[in-house]
Amino acid sequence: MKDQETDKSVAEQPAKPLVRDLTGLRISDKDFSRFAALIYEQCGIKMPLHKRSMLEARLRKRLRTLGLDSYEAYREYLFSSDGMVEELTNMIDVVTTNKTDFFREPRHFDYMIGTSVPALIAKSGAGIERPLRIWSAGCSSGEEPYTIAMFLESFLWNSKKIDYQILATDISTQVLEKAILGIYHRDKIEPVPDDFRKKYLLKSKNPESRQVRIVPALREKLKFCRVNFMDSSFEVGEAKDIIFCRNVIIYFDRATQERFLHRLCQCLRSGGYLYMGHSETLSGMPLPLNQLAPAIYQKK
Repeated sequence: MKDQETDKSVAEQPAKPLVRDLTGLRISDKDFSRFAALIYEQCGIKMPLHKRSMLEARLRKRLRTLGLDSYEAYREYLFSSDGMVEELTNMIDVVTTNKTDFFREPRHFDYMIGTSVPALIAKSGAGIERPLRIWSAGCSSGEEPYTIAMFLESFLWNSKKIDYQILATDISTQVLEKAILGIYHRDKIEPVPDDFRKKYLLKSKNPESRQVRIVPALREKLKFCRVNFMDSSFEVGEAKDIIFCRNVIIYFDRATQERFLHRLCQCLRSGGYLYMGHSETLSGMPLPLNQLAPAIYQKK
């Protein structure tokens, strides 16, 4: 009797969808336009027609996961009421680009420690009389904010460590999960100097593992959360002394860049510092910023 019941329960289980080979599957012009409009609305990223192949490849992952056999079926699900709740974030995760490294553009960190932090301490007591507040906007999988923390941990003011808080945000929930864990393959930490590795990275107890983890004391200094820059009312708490927003606006059109940068300046204290990517220019934009060095600005 027991065997019969087991066989019956197995028989009643729904069969998994059989998804045909998706290689070569194309997005129709109509569906591409719908997807591109949604991506621009949600992420501020322009998706011109020549990026159709890239979008097809990235969305193909979601088709396989959901057991769908066409982009049309995916579009119908995504734009349904359930899809807007359950799938929109997943779609954003696969279409957004997340490229970052430890110690990327290292002169920025040298400037932060050599110029920005001492000036902020002298002007407003940031780090001494109150916490120094820093925001890593578009933090991806965490390499940038952890690099910032390493530099701040190594900085002493009159032989004392400064007090700081780092907010790290991204639109992708997938990369934020990785950032919170703080676990990286050893290939990723090649740019980290040896003395920083010894202080701030833990080797696995498994001698065959190629992974390291950020030490708990450093992880505790960072707060990670999801922020969508296209949400005009996004909140990041108290005004920041320093904002790193590097290689984010390169994916936006000019109008979106200006709108976002004005909001970014509202989040920055007077006299605070904004660090941008070297490939990004603010030239001709009516922003309350003075350029101090390549890709480094100060709020007037």
